Amino acid sequence: MKLYNTLTRQTETFQPQDGNILGMYVCGPTVYDHIHIGNVRPLIVFDTLRRYFEGFKGWNVIHVQNITDIDDKLINKSIESGETVEEIARVYTDSFFELLKGLGVLQPTHTPKATEHVAGMIELIQGLEKAGFAYEQDGDVYFRVDRFEGYGKLSGRRLDDQEAGARIEASSQKENPFDFTLWKSAKPGEPKWDSPWGEGRPGWHTECVVLSHQYLGNHRDIHAGGHDLVFPHHENEIAQAEALSGEPFFRFWLHNGLLSLGGQKMSKSLGNFDYAKNVLAKYDPETVRYFYLSRHYRKPLDYSEEGLQAAQTAVTRLRTMLTDVESELRTATGTYGNVGSAFVASLSEFRSRYIEAMDEDLNTVAAIGVLQELVSATNRYRAESTAEDRMALLDAVALLKELGEPLGLFSTGAVRESGLEDGLMTLLIELRKQLREKKEFTLADQIRDQLADLGVTLKDTAQGTIWSLS
Repeated sequence: MKLYNTLTRQTETFQPQDGNILGMYVCGPTVYDHIHIGNVRPLIVFDTLRRYFEGFKGWNVIHVQNITDIDDKLINKSIESGETVEEIARVYTDSFFELLKGLGVLQPTHTPKATEHVAGMIELIQGLEKAGFAYEQDGDVYFRVDRFEGYGKLSGRRLDDQEAGARIEASSQKENPFDFTLWKSAKPGEPKWDSPWGEGRPGWHTECVVLSHQYLGNHRDIHAGGHDLVFPHHENEIAQAEALSGEPFFRFWLHNGLLSLGGQKMSKSLGNFDYAKNVLAKYDPETVRYFYLSRHYRKPLDYSEEGLQAAQTAVTRLRTMLTDVESELRTATGTYGNVGSAFVASLSEFRSRYIEAMDEDLNTVAAIGVLQELVSATNRYRAESTAEDRMALLDAVALLKELGEPLGLFSTGAVRESGLEDGLMTLLIELRKQLREKKEFTLADQIRDQLADLGVTLKDTAQGTIWSLS
């Protein structure tokens, strides 16, 4: 497995540092609003990486994703709405978990909230202050960036090349305009905690350092998030963690490219965004996942309705082959002959090429190409095979499901293997067949049309009628 490491700017061979146990920290949401479609990308990308690690590498992934439930954005929302910060955080945390479920994203192993770990953040800040890396001014505490020699190694930014301004808090209290906030003194009406520097709250950059250590311990293999987090957030995490320990914080840093709309970066501040829940209201989760994974995760992705519609068409083609074969061979038994054996033997090449693609820095674009080629080969075999050799098609279906699982495909909308469901459909198909034999076509068509209204498609083939869920 090779992954591009932002820290070294190289594609490197990756293995967990402790046997088959792998620790992965992915920066989570600030819960002041619903998740927009740009923030969906890291959720899908790193869920896919986790699924591949677990399903194809056999690694046990400890997946941590934090919930930032105290932040300036939450406080500003509270002032605007009149709701408490706690109420706002609760509503949008619930919304976030609903979105994960709707996207088919696996629940992280741990989803700690920032407010539950303030004591640990205070302890970290005290340690930095004692070591000379932090200082207090009027109840605020800042990190001395010029004391940490490695500052800028993740982003490639040199302090003397930067200008105070974008994403840097300028303050007359700071010794250096690039020093970042570790603790903020409380203003009237804001959430606050007691600390050695007075009442206040932790800064954003301290949160992930504490949570990484607490929930991953020494299993700090991968830290991931969107490319916009490289600086200052991830840079500032490294500074705090390594200033105290003198050891590398995480071995690999992975960052997905950002979403754009018409070539312009998508963000709430620019107003050119849509909520992820609105997209899921129009498209099924497999279509959404396919769309995001049809571009390499490190490259920018331009969002468009045309792209989602193309993804929907592609997913439908994959599903159609799968459901048609399963429906056609649902009750079939027996083995296949020499022709079928040769076809099954040819399937191993698809699996090898898929693994090769995924092992090369999670190249889901090439992996999806393998799935499409597998469907093409299977459809050709379907058209040519006869008699018992058709049973070999089930091996192709099984492989398609296996390869689709890390991508989050075929978990919804595929044929459900329910004995009751099968029995009822067999009964209805037989009834419709008898009506057609009696030339009672109106009643036969009513069965077909009413099933279509329920989301069940009937397809008449040379081998008989097969059904699938639309």
